[in-house]
Amino acid sequence: MQIRASTVLPAEREPITLQTADGLRLVGELARPAGREPVATLLTLHPLPTHGGMMDSHVYRKAAYRLPALAGVAVLRFNTRGTSSRQGTSEGGFGDGETERYDVAAAIEYAEFAELPHPWLVGWSFGTELALRWGADPLVEGAVLLSPPLRRAGDADLDAWAEFGRPLVALVPEFDDYLRPPEARERFARVPQAEVLGVEGAKHLWVGESSVRTVLNEIVRRVAPAAHPLPTEWDGPYETDSAFD
Repeated sequence: MQIRASTVLPAEREPITLQTADGLRLVGELARPAGREPVATLLTLHPLPTHGGMMDSHVYRKAAYRLPALAGVAVLRFNTRGTSSRQGTSEGGFGDGETERYDVAAAIEYAEFAELPHPWLVGWSFGTELALRWGADPLVEGAVLLSPPLRRAGDADLDAWAEFGRPLVALVPEFDDYLRPPEARERFARVPQAEVLGVEGAKHLWVGESSVRTVLNEIVRRVAPAAHPLPTEWDGPYETDSAFD
């Protein structure tokens, strides 16, 4: 069977609640590989909630549906404060990237408490700003940034990540609305360990199966290299999520 946009591969999925240091409860889900320990963990930070971003934003939903089975990777998704999805609404209100620092910390702390191995941050758009500003935690092994706008996050945050020294990978669409590959390479030059990958033909929202596969393959290349490249066919049991395209 070819893996399609709506394909749901086997995993152990459970709803979780993240508790922030400022007293909020955040709605989330953890998808683990079925019947085995994960080899790495993705802590996902979603796009701007005031423009529709949430834990079910399509790249993260597909990561949770595929990567536990295909790569042995655990995927933790959650709604930042005030954000809603079909799983529910997290407490609090949008903090424009400031108070969300507590949300990032809560996800990292949950990974430590649950003994999830080798946590990597994966930020998308607004989520990349959260990763850059608040993700330089000793427990984090690195970060993958999807469509980084570098608006709320600036040179000081890049300098801090350079000092942090952990891997930083930026996937920048050729036709991004905010930051395109040539400028991204200039901006990220402040971070010696940063890798900027321009993705031909892609746009900010990574619409289309080709774009999704590129993103998931590049993530897996860094966090679970033995599983790269990801297969496009699956012979085992599967489900179909009829709620989404």
